[in-house]
Amino acid sequence: MWAFDGEADGGADLVELITELERLKGQAEGAQVAAAVALDADQRAQQAAAGVPAERRGQGVGLQVALARRESHHRGTRHLGLARALTAELPQTLKALRAGRISEWRATLVARETACLTREAREQVDRTISDAVLEQSGERELVAELRRLSYRLEPESVVARRRRAESERSVSLRPAPDTMTYLTALLPVADGVAALAALTSAAATLRSEGDARSRGQVMADLLVTRLLGQDDGARPQVPVTVNVVMSDQALLGGVDDAAEVDGFGPVPGELARALVTAAPEEQVAIRRLYARPADGALVAMESRSRSFPSALARFIRLRDRICRTPWCNAPVRHADHVIEVHRGGRTIVINGQGLCEACNYAKQALGWRQRPGNGPPGRHTVDIVTPTGTRYRSTSPPAPTPAVHSRLELALERYLHAA
Repeated sequence: MWAFDGEADGGADLVELITELERLKGQAEGAQVAAAVALDADQRAQQAAAGVPAERRGQGVGLQVALARRESHHRGTRHLGLARALTAELPQTLKALRAGRISEWRATLVARETACLTREAREQVDRTISDAVLEQSGERELVAELRRLSYRLEPESVVARRRRAESERSVSLRPAPDTMTYLTALLPVADGVAALAALTSAAATLRSEGDARSRGQVMADLLVTRLLGQDDGARPQVPVTVNVVMSDQALLGGVDDAAEVDGFGPVPGELARALVTAAPEEQVAIRRLYARPADGALVAMESRSRSFPSALARFIRLRDRICRTPWCNAPVRHADHVIEVHRGGRTIVINGQGLCEACNYAKQALGWRQRPGNGPPGRHTVDIVTPTGTRYRSTSPPAPTPAVHSRLELALERYLHAA
């Protein structure tokens, strides 16, 4: 392989470089598979030697893989599961990955579509799938062939998987560009098709009656109004609580500093004011979280309770916004002690952090250590040491603060510090 220095003899050389780099990526991902499986075996052996019960061995390994790959806990656990499956039951697919003939994603498709099969059937699909389909077909063609082979070998397993999948139906929300969101529903096929057909039909009726909105706009508004039990012909009104963290100047002074919507992230001050002023008065409650003008740190709170009281837990969630594990973007579900209570940790803001459920449980595994650290001014910091001795640092996001501080704010800061 040759390195690209910005010059090439022609397009053919550039295509050759891109092809070679893609092969190298596959080889690197194959090496990561081997390393993940070896790490899993090493950690399980250490946990067994320390007397950890068999059912808890392996706890926290997925999070270690995630941190090493700079990805979320969910993805790290998925990478580890793929590594185990490829090593134990899909040797031909692993061979193609380690040779750089396929990508990690294509290997994931093989593992995903055969996950419901017995080990023997899975190994047979791995042997049967042709190199041409595995390496050269489109993703849809590869998935279709894997499903055909799986159903031919074990139709009862495929049927059981379909029924189990229906029990996993759910709804999720994630941020989209331009201060929008993706509201996603995972539904059985009949339900999803019927819901879309109902929205499409209702939108067509409203547009035929002269509604000026586009079909997509009408369908989106219908979805919200029907969920909230409101009039189909009106724009949605949101009667639920939305936590918005913003400076007083952004709220009252018309300053367009950034604000934070709990569960979403940064939004323009103009939108934050609209969220407050557009709702009916009886549906609006303003909760003030004071931030020091100098560095944006939220005012601390504390408790004598072993667990975080609801107000203090809410404070931590609004401060941290997303799980504090590096590269994990999951919503905060638990207010957790950085230093455990049985080790002398207090129930105070500096010893609290917001974590998702998976990361909180993973860090209870043998060998994890944490302590509050010294980070940027006004930013809560946690130093993390994994069971292998690898160190990471987690820093909370900055609180929204105005660019210019009033004399009243500065006086209030001095008062709070003196109190």
